[in-house]
Amino acid sequence: MDASGEELADRVRALLGVGDDVEEKRMFGTRAFLIDGHILVGARSGGVLLVRVLEENGAALVTRPGVATAVMGPRTMGTGWLDVSPEATADDELLMEWLDIAREDSPLLH
Repeated sequence: MDASGEELADRVRALLGVGDDVEEKRMFGTRAFLIDGHILVGARSGGVLLVRVLEENGAALVTRPGVATAVMGPRTMGTGWLDVSPEATADDELLMEWLDIAREDSPLLH
């Protein structure tokens, strides 16, 4: 992963706090943050935030500026996986909003 991805991972780590209920793992070229083994978010190369959401919410969220359906290699993921651009997470308030969205849509809470 590149420097902007590492910087994003540092920001996510600081805001989420790794330990107790949050685990950090390298997966698929992404620094993933998991709750009980389920991916919540991931820091990707280019400073892109991978966000896991409920599919029904993903269709609406993808209309926001800087948000697209996630792509991994040649494969476009479903609407439950979003790539959020660095511009859409430029400050900690914006990043925290996406972390909150991911927590609210966590499969463990449904």
